[in-house]
Amino acid sequence: MTDPNLADLDAFVAVAHARSFRAAARLRGVSASALSEALRRLEARLGARLLNRTTRSVTPTQAGERLLERVGPAIREIGSALDTVNASADTPAGTLRINAPTVVVRHVLPGIVARFLGAYPGIVLEVETNDSFIDVLAEGFDAGIRYEERVERDMIAVPIGPRSQRFVLAGTPGYLAAQGVPRHPRDLLGHACIRHRFASRVTVQWEFERGGETVRIAPSGPLIATTPELEVHTALAGLGLVCTFEDYLREGLDDGRLVPLLEDWLPPFSGPRLYFADRQHMPVPLRAFVDFIKADDG
Repeated sequence: MTDPNLADLDAFVAVAHARSFRAAARLRGVSASALSEALRRLEARLGARLLNRTTRSVTPTQAGERLLERVGPAIREIGSALDTVNASADTPAGTLRINAPTVVVRHVLPGIVARFLGAYPGIVLEVETNDSFIDVLAEGFDAGIRYEERVERDMIAVPIGPRSQRFVLAGTPGYLAAQGVPRHPRDLLGHACIRHRFASRVTVQWEFERGGETVRIAPSGPLIATTPELEVHTALAGLGLVCTFEDYLREGLDDGRLVPLLEDWLPPFSGPRLYFADRQHMPVPLRAFVDFIKADDG
């Protein structure tokens, strides 16, 4: 019998404590299939079944309970020792992988990233843009950035960037002179509207709210696009109305090429949040980034 490696033992301890491959995967920032493969290797090397797996639960066998009792404290002690070594370094080092939506990458992160990398030259930051609602931790990222309604409940979430943002509906003065100014969200059904589609092929509905009344519409118009720049360019050409993040429209609003509409129907909403698993030993680069954005906010 070959000796099991430490990573496989760590995977076993994580799953045994969490009683779930999926939950353990979130805490470890890996895929559930990777943990399952680690358990398969460990059980093969030991010649014993360590976990009973059903569709609803994962529980240690008798052999698993004995191993967990002996190995669990040792794994925690090793993790603590490694964190102590990393934390004592003059400059935190390592790779930090973050997944964030397009608007955050373009309008929130640039200033933060420049300052962070200047403060921590030993850290390599990998940022991937993705507007889909994926399980970022299962995909191998250390953390994700999403808006509050998309942050899963078992995650720790920290505000990053602006505390509030808003959507703006707008059109050019020329378009409005020719087609009229909408006074109610339902009036938009008679207008040319420029729509956004996610990579998942879902086309965004427009939602408006005022005084407890919510109106959702699926408008029609000359363009459906996946890139905000193309949507804004088309609106600036006077071909229709656009409804998107104020950040994308700021230049046109400021210089008068775009006119905001139905402003009392589009209240502000909470800004983006950095979220990550509530794990006992946070990776040093992630800890540095969390501490940085908290201090930056102060």
